[in-house]
Amino acid sequence: MTLLLMLLFIGCLAGLAHYFRPEIDACFERDPAAANTIEVFLSYSGLHALMWHRLAHRLYEWKIPILPRLISQWTRFFTGIEIHPGAVIGKGCFIDHGMGVVIGETAILGKNVTLYQGVTLGGTGKEKGKRHPTLGENVLVGAGAKVLGNIRIGNNGVIGANAVVIRDVPANSTVVGVPGRVTQRQGRRFPGINLDHTSLPDPLAQSLEQLQHHIDHLEEELEKWRQKAGEGKELEEE
Repeated sequence: MTLLLMLLFIGCLAGLAHYFRPEIDACFERDPAAANTIEVFLSYSGLHALMWHRLAHRLYEWKIPILPRLISQWTRFFTGIEIHPGAVIGKGCFIDHGMGVVIGETAILGKNVTLYQGVTLGGTGKEKGKRHPTLGENVLVGAGAKVLGNIRIGNNGVIGANAVVIRDVPANSTVVGVPGRVTQRQGRRFPGINLDHTSLPDPLAQSLEQLQHHIDHLEEELEKWRQKAGEGKELEEE
């Protein structure tokens, strides 16, 4: 009997590992600290949250009351990640660390989305219907970023850490700041998933640099006029 239970348990684990293979592979692809499949399967809170969400979402689609929300809250208690059962999450999602991540009811995440700790995919009011963001494929949202309202983040988008995004973001774009500004746009797809969310442009620094450049240019022109005016006075005195 004990052997049968062990075999059943191992079979269940193998089935879960096969079903969640895209999410497990994402852990290895995007987290250099991932050592082996057993460690990832047993200790990654982001993976656990996605596994329980898959169950809660299925029950939510079947219109079973109360239980999906209970599973969501139970998962939040143990992982620090709150995902509403109504949210639609594509394959290959990776939630790194995950503490403080909130995903709203009508949020839609495409394939291979990456979320870091403290990310909020939330609404902006009490209206019914679609009120949470839609993320395309291969989107990365940096730590502490807030994406609010019924907006769309295009494929391969990168949201910088602590950015607050309240407007649509074109595909292949980088957004930083509060409120979020598109600071970089590419006319091509990134090869694979872009995890670089540290070397992002600073729009304020760029504006200040441009302003300083104009000031330097004006000072040079003013100095030239002063020199000409001085030469004119010398000629008059002679």
